[in-house]
Amino acid sequence: MRLFRELFEEFDWQEIKNKIYSTTSKDVEQVLSRTPPYNLQDMLRLLSPAALNYLPEILDLSQKLTWQRFGKTIHLFIPVYLSNECHNICTYCGFSFTNQNLKRITLTPREIEAEARAVAKMGFEHVLLVSGEAWTVVTPSYLKQAIEIMHRYFSQVSIEVQPLDQPDYEYLRQYGMHAVVVYQETYSKADYARYHLKGRKKRFYYRLETPERAARAGVRKIGMGILVGLTDWRTDAWMLALHLDFMRTHYWKQLYSVAFPRLRPAEGFAGPAIKTTNKEYMQLIAVFRLFDPDLDIVLSTREAPGLRNILFQIGVTSVSAGSKTEPGAYALHKKTLAQFEIADTRTPEEIVRVLTFLGLKPVWKDWEPALV
Repeated sequence: MRLFRELFEEFDWQEIKNKIYSTTSKDVEQVLSRTPPYNLQDMLRLLSPAALNYLPEILDLSQKLTWQRFGKTIHLFIPVYLSNECHNICTYCGFSFTNQNLKRITLTPREIEAEARAVAKMGFEHVLLVSGEAWTVVTPSYLKQAIEIMHRYFSQVSIEVQPLDQPDYEYLRQYGMHAVVVYQETYSKADYARYHLKGRKKRFYYRLETPERAARAGVRKIGMGILVGLTDWRTDAWMLALHLDFMRTHYWKQLYSVAFPRLRPAEGFAGPAIKTTNKEYMQLIAVFRLFDPDLDIVLSTREAPGLRNILFQIGVTSVSAGSKTEPGAYALHKKTLAQFEIADTRTPEEIVRVLTFLGLKPVWKDWEPALV
């Protein structure tokens, strides 16, 4: 079977960027004159600056497609951080090995269970286990134990940790791992090297091939994405669409989600040098809905409450609520190193009230709407 790496090498970053930025209003109108979903060629046009002038029409189409496919439902989940230890040096991340200002901790089994009990009381049924990339600490056996503990309290347990080998994913899947989330961060090889200075994360292609290893391991759901603020987001987004299209074609039995976390201030990092406006961010999310109506689009608490309230209604289908980005934050209340500053600090109860006010249905499980 062909590898995505082989397809990826056929495309030149600058050539794709030029095509996006040379798009005219007429090009955009030609795409919008047809009924979605749109293809990769259409994505070049819809991700363009020219398409921003058609944002109301794009948002309206995105909303209609989302509600047609998913109904007016929003799936709620919460991240649970297991460890802030990390062996990588990434210039934008609070967990970077260079940051020694606050204590590094990895939760013990007893502490994991305490966190689980605290989060379960909030009503969640889906947790995302997150850690820094400390491969000698957060090992497959450690993750197996964490997943087993979490399954005593939650229906779905997913992981967002360092990329693993296929046998490791096969091993964890046996214990109920629902999904694997690994963002490429950026598909620009030059920028990737500039931001990732030390550690295994320097291996661009190993990270790039992670969704394929997870799919071959039989993982039910795979989360992909880019970190907005590292480089030109429009070109990065098209490369992500290319990757997603490849995975849909070759691993069609899997479910997929995408996310577009925007860089936030963190320990040793003031914020992104490359800014994205809120309108551009709305364009990004809505265009992916027009590209893939069945896609689960995830929104984190990195975004401010006002913008999140808008995004709830135009294309996202899964949102985090009440998030903390340091280990032991829900039950142990330890002062430790956080990965980044969150922007939406509302409680899960407040998010449920907002969703209900907007005419949306909060869903704690994939199959069971919350009673509010």
